[in-house]
Amino acid sequence: MSSAYLYASARTPFGRSGGALAGIRPDDLAATVLTGVLDQMPGMDRDRVDEVVLGNANGAGEENRNVGRMAVLLAGLPVSIPATTVNRLCGSSLDAAMIGSRIIETGDGDVVLTGGVESMTRAPWVLPKPERAFPATSLEAASTTLGWRLVNQRMPADWTVSLGECNEQLAEKFSISRERQDELAARSHGLADRAWNEGFYSPLVVPVAGVDVDRDEGIRPGSTPEKLAGLKPVFRPDGTITAGNASPLSDGASAVLLGSERAADHLGVCPLARIAGRGAHALEPQLFGFAPVEAAEQALRRAGIGWGDIAAVELNEAFAAQVVACADAWSDRGLDPSLINTKGGAIALGHPLGASGGRLLGTLAERLRVTRQRWGVAAICIGVGQALAVVLENVAADSSGWS
Repeated sequence: MSSAYLYASARTPFGRSGGALAGIRPDDLAATVLTGVLDQMPGMDRDRVDEVVLGNANGAGEENRNVGRMAVLLAGLPVSIPATTVNRLCGSSLDAAMIGSRIIETGDGDVVLTGGVESMTRAPWVLPKPERAFPATSLEAASTTLGWRLVNQRMPADWTVSLGECNEQLAEKFSISRERQDELAARSHGLADRAWNEGFYSPLVVPVAGVDVDRDEGIRPGSTPEKLAGLKPVFRPDGTITAGNASPLSDGASAVLLGSERAADHLGVCPLARIAGRGAHALEPQLFGFAPVEAAEQALRRAGIGWGDIAAVELNEAFAAQVVACADAWSDRGLDPSLINTKGGAIALGHPLGASGGRLLGTLAERLRVTRQRWGVAAICIGVGQALAVVLENVAADSSGWS
């Protein structure tokens, strides 16, 4: 089997809900990043793309009817390029990259464009369809922005609590204090601001036409644990989770270009990283935030390495509580927790659900390239009790560059 390699990545700035990207349709955001990542290969024949796989968590609004295919057409790519859309909620674009890597490994394609998109601003309200015409009772509209909707009543109530309540339970289970959550959130904002100021994100982010925003909108450089401590809990009167230590509703898109080793000849560039291991794990829905622990363990085993080999970790910050829980578990298994999200995380950068996995992979590959270190892990928790993880091996450095 061939190995699958990451050649390039691109993403939009991530906008706040109702912010700079609110007027941009999700299919247009997706087309923007497909174009952006291919523009890094100016000598490449676009017909060389074998398939496009995009992730999206909503699918109920303007991204319906297979947003992957819509993005191919809107980006002006050859109409002969097939495309599909996958939905694994927050893990959708990481799932897309995993699917793309398997396409390459099995020899079904040499170049696969993957990524994801979400406009949480433009997610519609939906009505359940009546079982019979002209019902006498009122119908309630459900927001499709986030979380459960139109819940099947056969589902146990413990499984269908809000994502915030899930993380309150996780914080309670692992005795994670409000102080630790606020400290992590302040760290995320500080590191994200520094990374942007130092130019780390500049080569990874492409502009969106007609929008005057050049960096992620959710970053608050002045955040401190003391300031965050003044925010009120959102999900329980005496809880620990606030708007400050959870990721915000966001808009954005990401893309990752994957290829075989021989694809380098017609892409005109060398690969950055090899997809060395993949993992997926599931547990009780209310404990979804802890699922990355075992997903990463699977990916490490399949890559044939351990936590002692890892130089960089990108873990999506859905909530500070779940990041702390995962970091503590990995620390017990040999990971230095300071290696997690050194360029900030989703609490600061934003979390457009379908796009976050692609951001994680692009950031991880760039961290490994800049530091000339060998191994890294990207992991993401997923609502309804799942997680995904990918191990990257930096192939851009020679043997003298490994740490």
